[in-house]
Amino acid sequence: MSLTNQPPAQTATTANANAQWGGRFAGGPSDIMQAINASISFDKALWKQDIAGSLAHAAMLAHVGIISKDDEAAIRAGLNEIGSEIAAGSFTFSEALEDIHMNIEARLSERVGEAGKRLHTARSRNDQVATDFRLWVRDAIDGLDQQVASLMRALALRAREHAADPMPGFTHLQTAQPVTFGHHLMAYVEMLARDRGRLADTRRRLNECPLGSAALAGTSFPIDRKMTAALLHFERPTANSLDAVSDRDFAVEYLSALSILAMHLSRMAEEIVIWCSSPFSFIRLSDAFTTGSSIMPQKRNPDAAELVRAKTGRINGSLVGLLTVMKGLPLAYAKDMQEDKEPVFAATDAAALCLAACDGMVRDMTANTQQMRALAGSGYSTATDIADWLVRVLKVPFRTAHHVTGRLVARAEAQNIGLAELTLAEMQAEEPGITQDIYSVLSVDASIASRTSEGGTAATNVQAQATRWLEALTSGTHTTAEG
Repeated sequence: MSLTNQPPAQTATTANANAQWGGRFAGGPSDIMQAINASISFDKALWKQDIAGSLAHAAMLAHVGIISKDDEAAIRAGLNEIGSEIAAGSFTFSEALEDIHMNIEARLSERVGEAGKRLHTARSRNDQVATDFRLWVRDAIDGLDQQVASLMRALALRAREHAADPMPGFTHLQTAQPVTFGHHLMAYVEMLARDRGRLADTRRRLNECPLGSAALAGTSFPIDRKMTAALLHFERPTANSLDAVSDRDFAVEYLSALSILAMHLSRMAEEIVIWCSSPFSFIRLSDAFTTGSSIMPQKRNPDAAELVRAKTGRINGSLVGLLTVMKGLPLAYAKDMQEDKEPVFAATDAAALCLAACDGMVRDMTANTQQMRALAGSGYSTATDIADWLVRVLKVPFRTAHHVTGRLVARAEAQNIGLAELTLAEMQAEEPGITQDIYSVLSVDASIASRTSEGGTAATNVQAQATRWLEALTSGTHTTAEG
């Protein structure tokens, strides 16, 4: 609701008292209080998790004899019917009932009567929402993990395709040494593997069940927390009831993992933008991932990549926002923590969209291998190969070889020619021991082929690593091609 230019808020009458609080409150909340307090507009996204948690709780209550088997059966049937209503879009959410928990519970009581009112025995909304939220984040991690794996497969396939195609490698965005396009793409596979590892670590740590912690102190009822944990596929119950209801580390850690993932996707997107630009022209994206200009008919703008780059700010903001919410809260639960869900939901949506866009662009792009090759040898990119040759063949100390090579680059630069165009006499003027053999290391292909060290850019390395990763991804290995 909009609060702009509203008349002074009025407190609701006794007749409108909030039924949730029973006899404690004679009157209902003001319009402003209701607007700031209600969370149903966003936490209705937790409905599947809330129903799952309630089903597990009801089964446990019946198992230990706190409620009857008949009540549990009625609750189970009612919750399943409510789930069908919500899925079909026929469920009416009420802001007056504040949140998803009370909306479902109220509807359950309407459907099954007294049995529905027994469901909340031995639990609180505090442990209920902590459980629901962990379940939601766990589900989100599983979905994003599959998306990351798909993008890794797309990159590895393209890397294998371009394992031997040279391109300039950069430091400081200046030409440094020749690499292959496949090697460059495989760098992102490694980054994304670490992202999958972080998400998996987050999932492992959050996989403890708060249900049964009640409001903050546990409960006097003889509940079986191991049973509810098992029914909800948690590894174990949480160990401390105060911590269980007030912990949002899992959400912070999840957003931290998403922020790092978004940073990696943003770096990839930035390179796609650069590679698409006319001075580079390394790749081309089709109409599916570009837009035009309203005034310049020749333009093909890589807007999908630019928006991936921009959405990093949204995801980072979600992390900072939740850290700020949590930083000053005493134990246990405080209403501030209602602000935990929207940033997590928003960041998840943004991350999923960015992953889909990057996956699409990688599969869509066409590499201009001729242009990459033409520029791979620019900027005296094989200079290091001269220094390495001097060390390897003439046994010159590397620092001396570095200085000799620098003088050769200066000679070539003064004449505006490539290193391979220097005469043998010119090279020997800087180092008499140089022989004709030095020209064998000055080509881009020779430079790339020589980089056979583990993790190097030699085409055989790239081909093998891409193949290993594709096999690992098929087998379900998360973090290493050798795993």
